[in-house]
Amino acid sequence: MEHVTTEQRFNEIIGGSKPTIAVFKATWCKDCHFIEPFMPEVEAAYQDRLTFIHIDRDEMPELCSELNILGIPSFIAFRDGKELIRFVSKLRKTREEIEQFLDRAVDVANELQKS
Repeated sequence: MEHVTTEQRFNEIIGGSKPTIAVFKATWCKDCHFIEPFMPEVEAAYQDRLTFIHIDRDEMPELCSELNILGIPSFIAFRDGKELIRFVSKLRKTREEIEQFLDRAVDVANELQKS
């Protein structure tokens, strides 16, 4: 998962035709650390359908403000520079919930591609 530190790089990646999942985290976030052990496996399972990036909320506060990132970790799916869907909640996210969101992101991207 690429760690994105500039808005230019963020826009380059989300502007692609392959759907991108942006994961917004912070080093002090306990729920962010909770997902770290299983995220590499999740990323590997979806690597043919999704690109994954992560953004440290504290390194890019302007972007996070612009995108209305309040709770972390937050997951937002983008394609062609546009937001498709997001998974944000104040509750700790389980692997199953994250995978359900990723499945929905793939479905939404596929449906939009058809139209």
